[in-house]
Amino acid sequence: MALLGDQYASSDEDNRISGAELVVAAPDVSLQANPTDTTIAYAPTRPEQGPLNPYKSTQGNSLKRKNALTGDAQEVAISDATFSTHHRTFQSLGYTMDPSGSGTYVGDLTRARRGGNGPPTAPSRRMDPAVPRKRQKRGDASIVDGEGAYKGPWARFQEDEDALDEAELASEEEYLEEAIVPARSTAITKLASDYQEDLTNTETTQFHGASTLDYQNRTYMHVPQDLDINLRAEPGTQQNYHPTKLIHTWKSHTKAINALRFFPNSGHLLLSASADTKVKLWDVYHSRSLLRTYSGHTKSVTDTTFSPTGTHFLTGSYDRHMKLWDTETGTCISRFQTSSKAVPHVLRFHPSTDTHEFLVGTSDKKIVQFDSRSGEMTQEYDHHLQAVNTITFCDENRRFITTSDDRSLRAWEYNIPVPIKYIAEPHLFSLVRAAPHPNGKSVAFQSADNQVVVYASTDRFRQNRKKSFRGHNTAGYAIDISVSPDGQFLMSGDSSGFVCFWDFKSCKMWHKIQAHEGATVCAQWHPKESSKVATAGLDGAIKYWD
Repeated sequence: MALLGDQYASSDEDNRISGAELVVAAPDVSLQANPTDTTIAYAPTRPEQGPLNPYKSTQGNSLKRKNALTGDAQEVAISDATFSTHHRTFQSLGYTMDPSGSGTYVGDLTRARRGGNGPPTAPSRRMDPAVPRKRQKRGDASIVDGEGAYKGPWARFQEDEDALDEAELASEEEYLEEAIVPARSTAITKLASDYQEDLTNTETTQFHGASTLDYQNRTYMHVPQDLDINLRAEPGTQQNYHPTKLIHTWKSHTKAINALRFFPNSGHLLLSASADTKVKLWDVYHSRSLLRTYSGHTKSVTDTTFSPTGTHFLTGSYDRHMKLWDTETGTCISRFQTSSKAVPHVLRFHPSTDTHEFLVGTSDKKIVQFDSRSGEMTQEYDHHLQAVNTITFCDENRRFITTSDDRSLRAWEYNIPVPIKYIAEPHLFSLVRAAPHPNGKSVAFQSADNQVVVYASTDRFRQNRKKSFRGHNTAGYAIDISVSPDGQFLMSGDSSGFVCFWDFKSCKMWHKIQAHEGATVCAQWHPKESSKVATAGLDGAIKYWD
């Protein structure tokens, strides 16, 4: 064994080795850190910090039974009506029956016993059926309010009154006893109730020109004859073309423009009605300036229309009034109002110069006929189901067609309040604007489903399904339409500010012009010019195109 060395000796020779050094494989490491140590050994034991978990079991590391975030919740089946009843009872009286169904009460048991509920400590009057409940006194019928006032069959029971008087209501609630409003000693004066000045009968006008007369003592009502076009000629005698460029812009209105009307036959004047409650008259030729402003309405003007001769015009407004104005002097001649004081939506004079009557389509589903001279209502057409949108005369002015928000079309004989034709189809949308064709055989209607439809204005009043003008967007607006004097083109506004032109025969869109920033709601073709139109929109500007 001497050859192997001392370190390779067998175990039975350990007792024979002398002077050998013992080696310890796992030295004892102290848990206490010395100041000179560069590392600290891990301490297997550390103190617990924070609150104790109440749901942690003392035996093992398992948790107690917990079906909710805050603990153990027991499910109880209860209907919504029962829960609402118990909740309201607790809020008003301070106690209620235990919803678990045990028959006990929760809350203020003293108040529950006083009210006859809960475990009684003494015989209760309410729980004894032999003792009838007593009501309060009915009172004197001659006394309206105060002590001894008449209550009649609505008098409370005395026990209920005592319980309500003694009960403490929940927080942020207040018990209001039902009582009759005390009668006023004196009647209300008009000064106390009139909180806004009535300006509906106050009309003013302003002339904006240098002089009301020219060098020949003629007013602006005179049709000019020093032009390169004959404004006295018959309309439709010359061929029309669609406009391409802007030639003038009128700006004076401060809000959106709702209606544009050219002077009848000649078209040398232009009338505009705006939401700023004003109506303005413009010169189409010569200086193209603002001539006169008519003020008399207190709210937005809905529509305006010239008389057949142009000497007068009508205006209707959201202030529920209609007024007849003198075009030349600006004075208000007459005021009209329907019996129901409805808002006038559309106004139309009878086209005949011999008849001084006009029709009004109102918001209360009626078409009312007035005499402009006497101011009396002469007829009423009441068959629509919603507000009336358009009135169009046809068949040599012996009949007229009306449309409404009830998605129907009705034809009437003038002065006969019974419709001769009623059209209401499932696919029909509201027809918001109308324009008759110059030949008198058809009428174009602006439909709320982004198209223009055409109906015959003869005896049958049938829709021409071959004519449908599309390509523009009108949904949400009452966009105006107009037909050229020769009947070749159809013009319509657009909710995006465009003005669209179609060929009336082929229904093909010829042209589209970006006219206004907002929606173009008004579009009128000049009655004598070949290619001039006027447009207006929500921006308050009037533009003249050629």
